Amino acid sequence: MNEGKSDICGWFVRRASWHAWAVLAVVLYVPVVNVARAGSDGGMDNAIVVRAARTWLDGGSPYADPHFLYLPGAVLAAVPQALLPLAVLRVLVPLTVTGLLAAGWACALRVHEISCRSRFAVLGLTGLALGFAPFGHLVTLGNWTVTAAAALPLGLLCAVRGRWVLAGAVIGAAIVLKPLLAPVALLFVLARRWRGLAALVLVPAVASGGAALLMPDPAGFVTRTLPFLLRGQDNFVRMYEASPGAVLARLGVPQGAAASIACAAAGAGVWCAYRRWSRTDPGPLRLAETAATLMLSAFLVSRPSYDHYLLVVLPLLLAGVPHPGSVARGPWFWLALLPQVPGFSWPWLEPVTRRAFRDCLTLCVLAAAVATVRRPAPDGPAPASKPVTDREARVLTRTGKRG
Repeated sequence: MNEGKSDICGWFVRRASWHAWAVLAVVLYVPVVNVARAGSDGGMDNAIVVRAARTWLDGGSPYADPHFLYLPGAVLAAVPQALLPLAVLRVLVPLTVTGLLAAGWACALRVHEISCRSRFAVLGLTGLALGFAPFGHLVTLGNWTVTAAAALPLGLLCAVRGRWVLAGAVIGAAIVLKPLLAPVALLFVLARRWRGLAALVLVPAVASGGAALLMPDPAGFVTRTLPFLLRGQDNFVRMYEASPGAVLARLGVPQGAAASIACAAAGAGVWCAYRRWSRTDPGPLRLAETAATLMLSAFLVSRPSYDHYLLVVLPLLLAGVPHPGSVARGPWFWLALLPQVPGFSWPWLEPVTRRAFRDCLTLCVLAAAVATVRRPAPDGPAPASKPVTDREARVLTRTGKRG
């Protein structure tokens, strides 16, 4: 088998048939139906935000609920949902979550210059939906992490095309809804894109500040939510946290030592992100892998840190498979995902309250794989495996039809 641009590579970049699209449609549609049938509010996590919006509409404080961990802008964003009947929400929420995950995957493909009509595009999203458990968890919960999962690839796509101010605005808008992408600000610092960084900071600052003035307690996020997060939250939430600090504490490590280990790991990750950016190799891998390293470093130390946070970075990494030397071509990338295979039962970790141990393993191994990735030698076969663009894919498709 030719190790350069092999037949299998050419097969992947050709346009997918309608059969593949039909399979993907079924794979994405069935979980939406199941969530709509099983629940009445579109997902437990989305219901928390909608309940906060309803509380605000009734004159109360959204931050009276300790599990509402969002900035004030999320309250206003959830108001349209609060005005809809539950029968609509139970279908609309899982459908929207699935659509945003698909949009994030499409943007990740375009970051790496891969056609969204290719077989790789269809099979990749099908594999994520079937083979990565957090995908289904996110659809079931309706968690607003999905906004970050769509915004990060979109923002990086803008950055790849040289539109850093727009990229900062996109990331900033996502932070308004959920402050998960705040660590991406370091990417703008590394790239010295100060106007983009200003947009990233100003958009959530202005939006959240304006929304806070409409709240009964404008400082509720600072006086209630932040202390709740810094205390490690309550026993219910702590059972599902995947950060090393939370998991090590459950294993008997003193809380201070566990937090120190997590902070040290996060600091090492940020250093690796700096080193990765310093290697000015051409192509989108530099941008995608640096952003992924920064986000994974944050997940190592953040409280909370859940399994579905991985969907913020995984599509970006997976879409880089056609690039030689990408993280997704290494064995540790796939070994990290093994604990997330649905239906794969692990001894002593079957209860859902112990799932955090598996999630922590995936997070740590994936972070190490991304942080320590090595580029191929310059004289290797790398140039022969250059990823195929949309124009090249169309040429291959026409050639295949003539043959």
